[in-house]
Amino acid sequence: MSLLHLSFYSAFTLSSLGLAFHRTHLISALLCLESMMLSLYIALSMWPAENQTASPALLPVLMLAFSACEAGTGLALLVASTRTHGSDHLHNLNLLQC
Repeated sequence: MSLLHLSFYSAFTLSSLGLAFHRTHLISALLCLESMMLSLYIALSMWPAENQTASPALLPVLMLAFSACEAGTGLALLVASTRTHGSDHLHNLNLLQC
């Protein structure tokens, strides 16, 4: 395993562990999701260069577009939950209270 693979795997693993264990604020969950998407984007962008193949760059661009849409939706939910509940704590967001 090369150093490049190790860095991508460790970034993705640390992001998923951060998402799993540090769920106090919505903004921290969104940052963990964004770092997971960033590590996947970099891995998909570097994959053709590692294999010495000429592949179209459509898949990383599509993933980047979906990541931007996910970030926009997450920030809209953050603003809406902060306005209605007063904070971005995830324990305040209970579906049974709606």
